[in-house]
Amino acid sequence: MALTLVSATRADEPAATRPLRDLNKSYFPFTAVSNQAEWIVRRADIQRRVLVAAGLYPMPEKTPLHPVIHGRIEKEDYTVEKVTFESLPGHFVTGNLYLPKPIKGRIPAIVDPHGHWPNGRFIHADDAEVKKQIATGAEKFTNAAHSPMQARCVQLARMGCAVFLYDMLGYADSVQFVEHRHGPAAKGFVSPAAELNLVSYFGLQTWNSERVVDFLSSLPFVDPARIGCTGESGGGTQTMMLAGIDDRIVAAFPCVMVSTAMQGGCTCENAHYLRINQGNIDLAALTAPRPLGMTAADDWTKQLETKGFPDLKNLYTLLGVPERVEAHFNLQFPHNYNAVSRAQMYAFFNRYLQLGLTNTDERDFELLTTPELSVWNDQHPKPTGDQVGEPHEIAILNWFQAQTASQLQPLLNPTSKADLRRAREVLGGALGVMIGRPLPKPGAAVFNPRSQEEKADYRLQRGTVACGGDTIETTFLYPKKWNHDVILWLTLKGEASIISADGKLSAGAAQMLKRGYALACPQLYRLGATRNPNVYAADKRKSGGEYEGFAGYHYGYNPSLFAERVRDALALIGAIRDNPEPRAHQILVAGVEGAGVIAATATALAPTAVHQLACDTGGFRFAQLDNVWDVNFLPGAAKYGDVPALLALCAPIRTTVVGETQGSATGVASAFATAKGRVDFVGVTPSPAVDAVVNALTGRK
Repeated sequence: MALTLVSATRADEPAATRPLRDLNKSYFPFTAVSNQAEWIVRRADIQRRVLVAAGLYPMPEKTPLHPVIHGRIEKEDYTVEKVTFESLPGHFVTGNLYLPKPIKGRIPAIVDPHGHWPNGRFIHADDAEVKKQIATGAEKFTNAAHSPMQARCVQLARMGCAVFLYDMLGYADSVQFVEHRHGPAAKGFVSPAAELNLVSYFGLQTWNSERVVDFLSSLPFVDPARIGCTGESGGGTQTMMLAGIDDRIVAAFPCVMVSTAMQGGCTCENAHYLRINQGNIDLAALTAPRPLGMTAADDWTKQLETKGFPDLKNLYTLLGVPERVEAHFNLQFPHNYNAVSRAQMYAFFNRYLQLGLTNTDERDFELLTTPELSVWNDQHPKPTGDQVGEPHEIAILNWFQAQTASQLQPLLNPTSKADLRRAREVLGGALGVMIGRPLPKPGAAVFNPRSQEEKADYRLQRGTVACGGDTIETTFLYPKKWNHDVILWLTLKGEASIISADGKLSAGAAQMLKRGYALACPQLYRLGATRNPNVYAADKRKSGGEYEGFAGYHYGYNPSLFAERVRDALALIGAIRDNPEPRAHQILVAGVEGAGVIAATATALAPTAVHQLACDTGGFRFAQLDNVWDVNFLPGAAKYGDVPALLALCAPIRTTVVGETQGSATGVASAFATAKGRVDFVGVTPSPAVDAVVNALTGRK
């Protein structure tokens, strides 16, 4: 499903200086690696990004499934049963379990998510469509043309596999979601609260798939070492994601989805951060070195043969298993999982699940009706009341938030070195994904001077810092008697914070220069912007901060404005560190005039390069934001401990926090004590916050 790309800015906002990406029109090439060691690092980065985007980093508790299996339908050589289980308390995954008849020993299993077809698992194409499918050679049998989903499940069962075809959210028996929803809502999954905690349709659907693997693994006749996954379109997306995060999937066959073009248009295929610095080729590559098969059709995957598949082939060759990746280019057909594609999939699983069959040709079968397939009946009534719709969404949101609170509490208030290490791994790892750029490697950030003026007591230098394709206007002030320390002065006022248009120094700048410190002041990204840019729905904006649709369509492909500004700060730290002439001894970071949390975030991501931090947070909290286009909106920030967690990650760097008290920033003092560092809180000062920051950095009491 494609979405319309519209203007990214408003007339009252500065134009974006970096191009915005979207799922429809952007190009998503594979990020190549040159050796296995590079791939190990790259794979870990991709996988962490998927888990963070899905809200599954770290994984929630796996609560009891409470499976209910009933209504067995007996056929000559296979059976069909109705299944419900709880992927989390009160939320049901529904589907049909197809089994071979008889079952002989331990058998392989197939996880089978479906795409965005009418009625999902209950799909029943009309007679005209059936006639067309048979005429074009897409299908051989009428029943298979009516329901390609039933066809593949029956055939895989006949081949000796346990197959679980389960409902995507809002389809068929998944009645707790009124529809497979795409639009905005005041509460629930499409809301600022959900997005600040990374709870989404994509995340829940991926969690459901993870629990499907748990369900199949629990069946006494399933061989847990032989579990495969296949699905088409949106089910192909789920196949990529599940195989990418769960190594129990030993072979994956995503159909008509792996592409460098359109990435999947539904809310169940999009999430914050998911496709920043990566795309569906990278996501499919997570399966390596396990077997991976794909199909392409006359849709957005039609260029796979020349764009994407060669990269995957090169990767598998690099890993020493070139024979384990295959793609089939069925461009004579539109978007599908038809008999031609299914035959290719049957051969793939016959080989890699070690079925040992000499013939995998699909045969005709008896079509089952919706009542025969449905899991709900008088004995097994479907959920109602608060278990359906927005109340149910809110309950799930609350469950995920409670899981996060339980898991992260020791990390947000670390009292041991083990807690601190884990905090840096989890909170720091998530923060790295959310910002999207680490401290630049040596030589990656370079200052290019443009002009220089000699003043009575200092030198004024202007130029740009170049890093990773970004260009950041920067002003440097060097005192004539320099102590060789540089204060990175982060502010939302830009150069005007330290020197006016007529050349007059600010009081704070004059004091820092007098005390021997040089200053570096960048113009942070989109300085003066009143909101984040948005590649979608710009023409539907209304006054009053009304919610404007699912923000994952923007933040899933583009860093937030807050993240962009932190990336600028990191680029400056790298450039100051590497500048050979004049060489700085120490880098001190200041965050003032709206940039206090930016300074803390950058410092948390650059612990080896920063000597000291002083920042004015003003008591800001991400969790208080109620508009996803706020200039400071950072998806997931509330989930991972908000501002106190950012400050705690700065330990043991000497830190002064203005605008906070130790009580308001719970856990920060504990983190610094555990790391043997020092943090001071300046909650109320008789002088302005800027003065407090200047005094903290320059040693003046």
